[in-house]
Amino acid sequence: MSKANENLIMNPFNALFFEIFAALVLLLIIVSILLRKKDVKIKKTVVVAASLITLAGFFVYKYYLSIDPEFDALRASIGMGGFNWWGELPLQLCNINLILIPIAVLSGRSELLGFCFFVGPLGALMALTMPGVEFSGVSILIPRMLGYYGTHFMVVILGLSIVTLGLYKPKFRDLPKIALAVICIAFVVFLFNMILRVTGVYPKANYFFSVETEGNFLLEIFRGWIPITFLYLLPAIGILLIYMTPITLGFHIADRIKGKDQKEN
Repeated sequence: MSKANENLIMNPFNALFFEIFAALVLLLIIVSILLRKKDVKIKKTVVVAASLITLAGFFVYKYYLSIDPEFDALRASIGMGGFNWWGELPLQLCNINLILIPIAVLSGRSELLGFCFFVGPLGALMALTMPGVEFSGVSILIPRMLGYYGTHFMVVILGLSIVTLGLYKPKFRDLPKIALAVICIAFVVFLFNMILRVTGVYPKANYFFSVETEGNFLLEIFRGWIPITFLYLLPAIGILLIYMTPITLGFHIADRIKGKDQKEN
């Protein structure tokens, strides 16, 4: 393998991974600066348009998965079977944000905006840093790799853009509503899983990991505590609240400092 080809191999935390991430963060900073003084409608239009374009790209990526024999072989090697459209919808914890971000931005609902800011980037980062065997160790230029990493990197950037563009500011009063939104969305997805399973349309439906842990060590612990389908996800809500609290505190402190400075001036 040539040196150039080696440089295109994508693995979590390798040089290419950080280069792409850094480039997208830089793009987010530049766009946020350029739009800083623009009308809110323009900011919303940019975020919604970027989300819808990414969502369209998501389905193009899934089409290429559907004709990728290597993907089928790798999935079969871990007992997950081949490609199935019912198992590849944008309903996982990370990519459901491609649907929710436009709704959240246009509606202005704080619980949805908070979900997209807190949960979307977190879920996408987990997917980026812990990809399956189908999405690591090969060139980023392979369609399934471009689709997987492009989609998840964009979910991170789009989720963060809600705050960097000033469309949402985390507040402590939002946290219970965000937690409730997560529970409600997860439950709706769980019902969808059960419909797919009971009807036989897709017997392995497991969006949000709400039916099976699939060997995830943390979910296995939760299932040991609460051995009931779907309900074993509830401890994750506690972890989510712990994760959201210091971030929200940071915004709260920054607001207090800013308010104090303005008062003194």
